Amino acid sequence: MTYWFDGPLAAFDTETTGVDVEEDRIVSAAVVVQDTPGGRPRVTRWLVNPGVPVPPGATEVHGLTDDHLQRNGRWPAPVMEEIARSLAEHCAAARPLVVMNAPFDLTILDRELRRHRASSLGRYLQNSPLCVLDPRVLDKHLDRYRKGRRTLTDLCAHYEVVLDGAHDAAADAAAALEVVRAVGRRFTSRLERLSPAELHTLQAVWHAAQARGLQAWFARSGTPEVVDPAWPLRPELPAAA
Repeated sequence: MTYWFDGPLAAFDTETTGVDVEEDRIVSAAVVVQDTPGGRPRVTRWLVNPGVPVPPGATEVHGLTDDHLQRNGRWPAPVMEEIARSLAEHCAAARPLVVMNAPFDLTILDRELRRHRASSLGRYLQNSPLCVLDPRVLDKHLDRYRKGRRTLTDLCAHYEVVLDGAHDAAADAAAALEVVRAVGRRFTSRLERLSPAELHTLQAVWHAAQARGLQAWFARSGTPEVVDPAWPLRPELPAAA
């Protein structure tokens, strides 16, 4: 029997000017497609001139400077169109989309589409609904009592996945894809009867429960941070009155 985690997968990742999905911008993105475990991946990369300064802290993470992006990056509008169409094509082909911490990458893409295309990610996906596999949500649900952080670097170490060039969009996407395959193999007995579409629905429930638990922990520790339970895409903020 061939399980979904041994079949075709596509992975999406971004690098950005910061961590605020409402205000920050995409500076690079990648989609990595692999048809079988160990198969040669097909990689599409985008480099973006965001039109705003890149904070030094962001450059320290991904290495992309203002000068480099101004010289080599493309304008955001056509890039966001290409990315959205690429994701829609993979969804239409019933190829599950691996996105580590999906509410961040998918939401910031949605906001960029609204900003530069007067559109939304939902419009591109109206005929081919999202089917997302988020390694962070899957791992946290299936191995919920394991202590420690669950960043992509942590998950790669735990599942013995090579992460060569962290914080490069293509490298991170490829690593997230391999982590999802590793999660599938480790928890086959719990996942083999579930289709990717069923897992997509379940992950929304699991993520909401995880968010409630984290919010409760923040409340007990006196941390004012708010945890958004929406997955895999955060709703648009209402316009100010």
